[in-house]
Amino acid sequence: MLDVTRLTGHFFRVHNLIESAEMKYFAEACLSFCFSLLLAIPVNAQVSIEVETGDHARENTPVKVILDSQEAIVANLAEVTFNGQQIQGQITELGLQSLRELGKEADPTTQRELHFIVPKWPAETKLEATVSFGLSEKKDVSGFQFQNKEGLYTDVLYEDRPVMRYMYESLDTSSPERIGETYKVYHHVYDPTGERFVTKGPGGLFPHHRGLFYGFNKISYTVDGQSMSADIWHCRNGESQAHVEVCSQVGGPVLGRHLLKLDWKGRDGKPFATELRELTAYNVEGGVLLEFASKLSSQVGEIKLAGDPQHAGFQFRGSQEIPDKTAAQTYYVRPDGKGQPGAFRNWPGNKEHVNLKWNALCFVLGGKRLTCCYLDHPENPKESRFSERNYGRFGSYFETMVTEEKPLQLNYRIWLQYGEMSVADVDKFSRDFVTPPNASSK
Repeated sequence: MLDVTRLTGHFFRVHNLIESAEMKYFAEACLSFCFSLLLAIPVNAQVSIEVETGDHARENTPVKVILDSQEAIVANLAEVTFNGQQIQGQITELGLQSLRELGKEADPTTQRELHFIVPKWPAETKLEATVSFGLSEKKDVSGFQFQNKEGLYTDVLYEDRPVMRYMYESLDTSSPERIGETYKVYHHVYDPTGERFVTKGPGGLFPHHRGLFYGFNKISYTVDGQSMSADIWHCRNGESQAHVEVCSQVGGPVLGRHLLKLDWKGRDGKPFATELRELTAYNVEGGVLLEFASKLSSQVGEIKLAGDPQHAGFQFRGSQEIPDKTAAQTYYVRPDGKGQPGAFRNWPGNKEHVNLKWNALCFVLGGKRLTCCYLDHPENPKESRFSERNYGRFGSYFETMVTEEKPLQLNYRIWLQYGEMSVADVDKFSRDFVTPPNASSK
C-alpha cells in the first residue's frame, strides 16, 4: 500500500544524496507527483457504505468493503462512523480473494479494500456509515508490523506480540539434515499471548509435518513429452517448495498481511508451478484469527494434484509437546458434535468424513487447553477429505487438475483460542467466514 507521507520523506532524503542532474530531475518529478497526491486528498474526504448483518448476530467479525474512490487509493487508514460510533478502518490493495471474487471487474489501479471489525451487532440489522479519510492518517495508530530475520524468517506482530512466523530459508543441500529443515516453507502460529509457538517445526514425530503448510504428495505432469512426478510434501527426491520473494506486506490497526511468491520445484530442481500465497492476521479479541489464500499457476501445462488425507492439502500440525506429553487428552469437535479422546475420524475409513464446513482440534500445551478451528470455504475444490490425529495434525485434501489457463485458488481460515469450544462457538466463526456481512459502497 502506498503511504504518500513516508514516500515523500524517502524522496527528500534520496534527492539530497543525488549528484547527477538527470537523477535530480527524476527525483523532483517524483516529489511533484507525491505532493499532487497529497493535495488531491481533501481533509475529511468521505464516502458512504452500507452494511447488512444478515440472518446472524455479528460480534468480533471482520468486514471487507470494496471501494472505488480516489480518496481510498492513497489512504492507509480510515474512520468508519455508524450512528455516531467510530470504528477504526484500514485500507489495503485488493487481496487474492477479492481478485477472485471480482473476476473481470477487478481493477487494482482504482479499487481498494476497506477492512474493519464489527464490535457487536444483532441479526437482521442494516446500517449506513460514513468512511472518512485524511485526518486518520495523522493519528498515531498502533497495529501490525513485520520483523524480518534476513534469509530465515519473518515475524508478523500485533504491536509487540508475535502472531505468526513465516519460515522461508532457502534449500540447503549441504547435508540430509539441512535438506530436511529447508525443503519447504510454512508458517508457525503463536499462542494468543504471543509467548510460544503452538505449531511444530522440522524434526519430531513425522518431520515433514510443520506449522500451517500446504502441498501434495502425488503430483504428475509432462515436460517435453516425458512423464514427471513430484512429492511436494516429503520432498525426498530433490523436490522443494521455495520462497521467491515477498510481493507485498501491509500492516495496520485491523490486519497484517503479506503476499508471497513461491516456486514448486520437481525432482530436476526446476519449477513446474508458481504459487502466490497470502496470509492475513486480523486484530480480533479472544484469540488468533488467520486467513490463508492461495493461487497456484502451472508452468508446464496440465498438472494433476493428488495424495491422501495425511499428506496433501492444507494442514495444521500442533507442537511436538502434544505427542510427547498430552496426545491422550486430544479430542475433536465436529459439526455433528463433540468427540471423545481417543476417537478420531479419517477418510476413507470414515467415508462420511468429507466436505465438512469445519473441524476443530482441542489439545493441551503447557497444562492449558486450546482449540484450533479449521474453517473450509465452499468454493474450495470438493470432495474435501478430512483427517485427524491425536498428535495434533489435522486438515483436508482434494484431487484436482491445474492448467496454465485455470489456476487453483483456495481460501481457508484458522481460529485459535485458549479454552474449549462448542459446536455453536465454531459455527459462529464459520458463518462469519463463509457468509460475512453484506457490505457495499453507495
